[in-house]
Amino acid sequence: MVDIADVQRFLDENFAPWVLALSPNVHRVGTKGVTLDIPVTSDIARVGGIVSGQSLAALADTAMVLACGAHMGQMQPVATVTLDTQFLRPGSGDTIRAEAEVTRAGRSLIFARCQVSAWPTGKIIALATATFATP
Repeated sequence: MVDIADVQRFLDENFAPWVLALSPNVHRVGTKGVTLDIPVTSDIARVGGIVSGQSLAALADTAMVLACGAHMGQMQPVATVTLDTQFLRPGSGDTIRAEAEVTRAGRSLIFARCQVSAWPTGKIIALATATFATP
């Protein structure tokens, strides 16, 4: 079983600098999933303080990758095969939270979903699903 420190370390040591520039912070880890938070900053906000869709998609993908590791009981790389993101409403606030979980895991493919919400309101702003290949 992995804990918050294991997941945060894997994230910090293995993800691209532009993903780390989002300042993702592991909030929760369980066998079914992971929750990540990022602060809303001027670097990811468009006009009116609306968080860019690219940032939301990257956050969702990152959270689901980490959920795969948590589900497997050890952090290891997986490859994104598909990523589908639906943007439901503009995201703004102080923090964006991604709650990702594995929905099914086979020998070579893992399926996951992610709910992205804006805080402090807690309103859901995006949903994502993805398929990952295991090494």
